[in-house]
Amino acid sequence: MKEQKRNDSVSLKLTLEHSDARSLSSSLVTEADFVSKDGEISVSLHSESFNDSRARWNSIMRALIASDRSLEATRGDGN
Repeated sequence: MKEQKRNDSVSLKLTLEHSDARSLSSSLVTEADFVSKDGEISVSLHSESFNDSRARWNSIMRALIASDRSLEATRGDGN
């Protein structure tokens, strides 16, 4: 495997299942390219540098976590 350098382009893909994938995916509208279908979300990210990818990935994860917690709170699933 080739060692990743900070100025190399990076592509990432995450596929996840969620009971309310459509609502959860709405948090990604401004963050990343994604497809939501049949309870599954596929998120794609391409950046020209590792640093940019890391920052964008962190934003995507924060958006998903916040959205999931909001959904839990509105359903009464939270603590």
